[in-house]
Parts: sequence; C-alpha cells; structure tokens
Amino acid sequence: MNRRTWIKLGGMGVTSFLLPTQSVDFLFSKKTIPTKLSAQAFGKDFLWGAACAAYQVEGAWNKDGKGPSIWDEFTHKKNKIHKGENGDVATEFYKNYKADIALLKEMNFGVFRFSISWSRIFPSGTGKINQKGVEFYHKVIDECINNDIEPWITLYHWDLPQALQQEGGWANRKIISWFNEYVAFCTKTFGSKVKNWMVMNEPAAFVGLGYMLGYHAPGIKNPFKFLKATHHVCIAMADGGRIIRQNVADANVGSTFSCSHIEPYTDDPILSYKDVAAAKRMDALLNRLYIEPSLGMGYPIDSLPALKRIERYYEPGDEERLKFNFDFIGLQNYFRVVARKSMFVPFLKAKQISAEERNVPMNEMKFEVYPEGIYKVIKQFSKYDIKNIIITENGVCYEDVLLGNRIHDSKRIEFFETYLEQVLKAKNEGAPVNGYFVWSLTDNFEWSEGYEPRFGLIHVDFRTQKRTIKDSGYWFKDFLRIE
Repeated sequence: MNRRTWIKLGGMGVTSFLLPTQSVDFLFSKKTIPTKLSAQAFGKDFLWGAACAAYQVEGAWNKDGKGPSIWDEFTHKKNKIHKGENGDVATEFYKNYKADIALLKEMNFGVFRFSISWSRIFPSGTGKINQKGVEFYHKVIDECINNDIEPWITLYHWDLPQALQQEGGWANRKIISWFNEYVAFCTKTFGSKVKNWMVMNEPAAFVGLGYMLGYHAPGIKNPFKFLKATHHVCIAMADGGRIIRQNVADANVGSTFSCSHIEPYTDDPILSYKDVAAAKRMDALLNRLYIEPSLGMGYPIDSLPALKRIERYYEPGDEERLKFNFDFIGLQNYFRVVARKSMFVPFLKAKQISAEERNVPMNEMKFEVYPEGIYKVIKQFSKYDIKNIIITENGVCYEDVLLGNRIHDSKRIEFFETYLEQVLKAKNEGAPVNGYFVWSLTDNFEWSEGYEPRFGLIHVDFRTQKRTIKDSGYWFKDFLRIE
C-alpha cells in the first residue's frame, strides 16, 4: 500500500506535487453482521484474500545471497523513515511464512497476494541467479497450494535492486529490458504453479513519491526523471503482461493501481469551475496516467497539459508497445481526495484539502474514512473497457490495544462492513468487480511511516514476532465461513 500517496498536496504520501496463535473463534452474534451483507451475497466465485509485500514483511534483507534494494539503501539513511526504522527484520516472513499462511487459512481466506523481491532472485538486478531466493519462493508457493490457498504474485512492489538504481533506475530506458529479463525468469520458473500474476503495484505511488517528491526510495526530486520513469514503467508494465501471457499457460494477468475518488472543494455552481478543473488535473495524474496508455488511450494530456513533455521520451513503436489487454485490473483504495486550485503547486496547479481541515472521520494516518469512495472509483473504472476488477488492496490503520491475548478492533470491523457494502452495491449495479483482498494480512513495515501504522488483521509484536489474530480477523473468519 502507498502509505502517504502522492498527495499530501498540501496528504497518504505526497506533499505538494499532487502525491503461538489462538484457536478460539471470535463469537459474534448474528446481528453484528448486517443482514444485507454476507459473503454469499457476492457470489460463489468471488475471490477473498489478504495481501502483503516482500520488503514490508520478509526481513532477511542481506541473508542467503539477497542483494540490496533501493529500500534497503533508503531506509539506512538518516531522517528518511519515521523513528529511523527499517525493514531489515520486519515480520520475519522469511522464517515465519508457514505460520502466517496457516493463520490466513484459519481466517478462511482463499487467496494470498504476495510479491517477489527482485534482488532476492537477481542480487545485481540482472545476470546471476540466487538459487536460495528461488527456493524460498517455491516454498511459499507450495505452502499456499498445500493449504488450498491460491497464490497471486506481484512481480514489482517497489523494491528495485540497488545495482540498477545506480544505473539510473526507472529513469534509464534500459530498465525495460532488465525488467523483462526478471519477469521472464519468474514466470518460467514459477508459472507451472502460479496462474495469477500482477505486473506492478501502484505505479503512480512509486514513481511519484520516488522520482518527483523524493519521499520514498530512491528519494529523487526531478520532474524530468519523473516523466522518463513514468514512460518506462508504462512500457515495462505492458511488456511484462505480454511475457507472462507467453510463458504461463492459462495465465490471469493484471496490474494494480492506486485510485481515489476526487472531487472539487467548492460546490457552488458559480464559483466551483476552478476547483473542478483542479480535480480533473488531479484525476489525470492519480487515476488515469498509468492505466490509460495500456488501454490504447495514450497519456491524459488533455486534462493535464504539463504531461505533454513526456512525448520527448518516445521512441518509434512506443505508442503500440504501451498497449496491453489485461485480464483484470487491481484497484487499491484508501481515501477520498478533495481538490482546490493552487498556483503555488508546480505542474499540477492544485492541492488537496486535508481530512483534518474538513473535520471528517479519519484513520490513524489522518486519511479520510469515506466508504462511498470505493463505490465511486469502481464505477469510474467500470467505464473503461476492462474485463474484470479485483480490489487488490483496501484496509485501515487504527491504534490497537492488546488486552491479554485479544485486540478488540471494532472500528476496523466497522470499516470493512461499510466498505464491503459499497463494493457489493457496485457489483449489484453491474460493475465487473469479482474479488476483495484485505490490506494487510499482518501488521508490517509501512514504508516511510515505519512500524507505527497497523493495518493487519493479525497483530505482530515486533520485539518477539508473536502473532495475535485481531477481532477483525475473527470477523472475517465468521464472515467467510461456509455453512
């Protein structure tokens, strides 16, 4: 998940550019779950899963032949991460994967979404393979299959090998071929076992936060490198999709996108036109920029003219190369964006009016809790020619209090109830939404925010690595139970 989004415009990640376990069941009375909300209402083929990402959970950052990633490099610098924390140990998923997958099964989920660490496979980004890394992911995949859990793999969840960053990273066009080599190896190696693949996670976040705002790894603040990286990422995403489809029989190929419902701050019919235009520019940057090229629509220059400069990085054939017909699109939603015109924000000329300023319900990271937003983004993306939508991330961080061996996170349960009602509403109106994956399976390292925000269904004591299923995890166990 993109913890600050690149809209701190003024917000989840951006400043001013745009953006031993329990076996006892949780005993709910039937009236705890609204009568209109049940897993069965979504249909028997609807997918239910939980998600994580390699850097945020694995730890073992320099063990068994793994090479450094940009997040290893970034978090070891001063003043980059809240409290100076890092993912060196994280939740030790590298050692605890069997226990975590067992907990996922205990909560009745059928899908586990996780990512592969590029530098655990290719320590230098290309060339020599680290066989111990390959063996680790085989073990994770096999553990899922042995527990009747379907593995869904994300190939790139932000942890670029540092060796490639030293060559320019995503701003160097050579990265397309480097990425293709990585994708080809992974799909040939794991493709007989894994049919569901996501090429990238939230390009708007890792490119915007990493190359424009410098808030995330690799910590670059350069609008030209941002545009270069954007173009290269979009080509690599389409190339990656083609490679998966070529190498994996019956592959289900997608990519995930962060998305927010965006609306103007001013609703006065006479005075609102400037804020309406600001909201359209934000929508182009946050919701449209990375998906429309794959759909054959090009970049949304019409709504955000500053993007026209990206055309200088085109090479012959790029326009067609950008296109790829994904089998599904992963939508990841956390908050609403309220936009207002601002001449003080370069490139975008817009800023976000924070949840605090608007005095609306918030989570622990000051992001607005707005259930209707997920309905609205599903409806917005349903207007595209998209076959299938999966909510590949949705969740919330609240302060958790461990009382004895329980965490009574009633606010998180309410969050899931209200958001799932909105997902079901969109589905019942014909939107092709066919899955929902919780962010996240366990508490973990939340990028620049460190370990303080807890999104997990499972509480992790980061000193002892003890896991405790929260009441929200037991809620899902009850919700997903097959009668």
